[in-house]
Amino acid sequence: MFVRMLKLPPEVRQRYDLSSHRCAIHAAAPCPVQIKQQMLDWWGPIIYEYYGGSEGNGSTFITPEEWLSHPGSVGRSAGGPIHICDDEGNELPTGEPGTVYFEGGMPFEYHNDKGKTADSKHPTHAGWTTLGDVGYLDEEGYLYLTDRKAFMIISGGVNIYPQETENLLITHPQVADCAVIGVPNEEFGEEVKAVVQLVDPSEASPELAEHLIEFCRGQLSHIKCPRSVDFMEELPRHPTGKLYKRLLKDQYWGNKESRIV
Repeated sequence: MFVRMLKLPPEVRQRYDLSSHRCAIHAAAPCPVQIKQQMLDWWGPIIYEYYGGSEGNGSTFITPEEWLSHPGSVGRSAGGPIHICDDEGNELPTGEPGTVYFEGGMPFEYHNDKGKTADSKHPTHAGWTTLGDVGYLDEEGYLYLTDRKAFMIISGGVNIYPQETENLLITHPQVADCAVIGVPNEEFGEEVKAVVQLVDPSEASPELAEHLIEFCRGQLSHIKCPRSVDFMEELPRHPTGKLYKRLLKDQYWGNKESRIV
């Protein structure tokens, strides 16, 4: 929603009196640093953010003033300690990304899914649970999310987290929404693909797809950049803003006949 508002024509954005607007709260989907900074420039320091899940196992919170001094963070824990661990459950040093575990949260189970419930628990600390996100802590205990572990792309043995590429693509003036996913590649196992919703769908073309790839390559390591771009009239999102990436990936990995065009 921030992206859509920022891409409104200036005359529309400047039409309204926002003097009574005192507070805004956002969550549920990652917010690129550039987007949040532009929103703070527009609305002022009234934008608060939290991170957590309906599982109730833990959460973080950050004020606008804190965010301005820790850009990109989702805040510090609102409850028990946060632990960043590797795949074997070992705690990692400050600044190193790994699976985010909350300590001391409410116990929870996933309905009819014992496997997912088991995967959410730390291998040796019974009271530590994860929502499946990857991130790191800074020296002051502020959490920065890298991506969801389930969204990781493995291409030629290299782990690629697509959020960084999505955060860049969404800043392009012709892009209204985007998702970066891994799709089958016979040689590398997976390759990076971007699925893009344009501000003006009529602009979709092979030339624009190539332009967006070059736009990414100009600012990111080439291995993180899409090798192809597909256009879609509207990406599947929940009303809260969460992107249903599984619905996109299924069209490439599952039902081959429902390929997006």
